[in-house]
Amino acid sequence: MVWDVCSWLDMGSLIRLETTLSGGRYLIILPGHLHSFMSIVHSDGLGQFHQDNAAPHASRVATKWLQEHSSDFRHFQWPPKSTEMNIIEDIRDALLHVVYNRSPPPRTSMDLWTVMKDEWCELPPRYLQTLVESMPHRVEALLCVRGGPTRY
Repeated sequence: MVWDVCSWLDMGSLIRLETTLSGGRYLIILPGHLHSFMSIVHSDGLGQFHQDNAAPHASRVATKWLQEHSSDFRHFQWPPKSTEMNIIEDIRDALLHVVYNRSPPPRTSMDLWTVMKDEWCELPPRYLQTLVESMPHRVEALLCVRGGPTRY
């Protein structure tokens, strides 16, 4: 399992998780990786952090930490039980597509991790920007189907 962060400008860290993510484990990632990424990429404090409603993301400790750092960057809150519209899913799909089509394929978990990190850094900035630019269309499509399935 991995945790990742990106923005219009750049790819952030790809973090290897040795076990499932809990609220407590997420609390280690937030200051060490998210906060440093946001402070570099959005030093003006105008950055907006976006995540889904996975249990670790919505945990009390993570929510409290995000509230305590609201002056450093904004946190976009997804409504409960909402349709997943996070562009990180598209980015992960692209990453997995490249990894699965690799020749020769990774043979060990360490090979897989190395390939994933390498390919993560190779995703072009324009790809990220295209995904960010697609958000108004995604939201419009979601509104048209009243929260039902969309092509996104």
